Amino acid sequence: MQHDRSVTVIGLGPMGRAMAGAYLDQGYAVTLWNRTPSRAAELVRRGAVLAASPAEAVAANEVVVLSLTDYDAFYGVLGAVDPAVLAGKVLVNLSSDTPDRAREAAAWAAERGAVQLTGGILVPPSGVGDPDSSAFYSGPREVFEAHRGTLAVLTGGTDHRGEDPGLAALFYQLNMVMFWTALSGYWQAIALAGAHGISATELQPYARNALDLDRFIDFYAPRVDAGHHGGDVDRLAMGLASTEHVLHTVVDAGVDAALPAAVVDLFRRGVEAGRGDDSASSLVELLKKN
Repeated sequence: MQHDRSVTVIGLGPMGRAMAGAYLDQGYAVTLWNRTPSRAAELVRRGAVLAASPAEAVAANEVVVLSLTDYDAFYGVLGAVDPAVLAGKVLVNLSSDTPDRAREAAAWAAERGAVQLTGGILVPPSGVGDPDSSAFYSGPREVFEAHRGTLAVLTGGTDHRGEDPGLAALFYQLNMVMFWTALSGYWQAIALAGAHGISATELQPYARNALDLDRFIDFYAPRVDAGHHGGDVDRLAMGLASTEHVLHTVVDAGVDAALPAAVVDLFRRGVEAGRGDDSASSLVELLKKN
């Protein structure tokens, strides 16, 4: 049964449950499917309908939101669904994977008469439904525009990056590169602080200041785009010395040093490539080379 304010959500991990809950909050008719049916219990109590199979869930509504671990799970769930059931459906695929896999899945959907909108949500489950949160989408613009209201229930910001179904996956992974690397640095700092009897709470205000990178991003972005890596503000050789000091401090504390050692290796390779007098931003050129 079609409904202007109806949606199917497949995959009920923390993100999927948050998304289904956001739709229920906005008065949508919500159909669910999950391999472990018990995860739907609370949502069903709130009025959602639990489908008996993926095919039944897909058949229920035009828009099918998929929140799965990766695209292998996507094929595992939808691969056995009759193509006739998939025809005419809009698959909002919010599963994380590579840009190439997103393109392959979009082609797979098109062969069955469905359209994929690739998506990447930039908030944890607690941010789903927040008008200030945001997500990337890519795929047919007209399909995106037709369902923008439904997508905006999940995040107030809906950034369409282009027709290429791989672009949303790419922008999502670009964010994940920065997020996980920065957060790993935070975990390293907490471990080092703890070795010296300093709690995460005591470190908290200093961590917030250290990870506020806006001014650095605004400074470096135009210089990198212009290919300007002059050492007028910072020098890679000094950066290497600093990263070595970090590594020695971590080793002296008896804390796992794999992460800072990898950073030292990157900086050292930059210096060995003749970039010592250039800005640390010249590492971008080193990283471009496979």
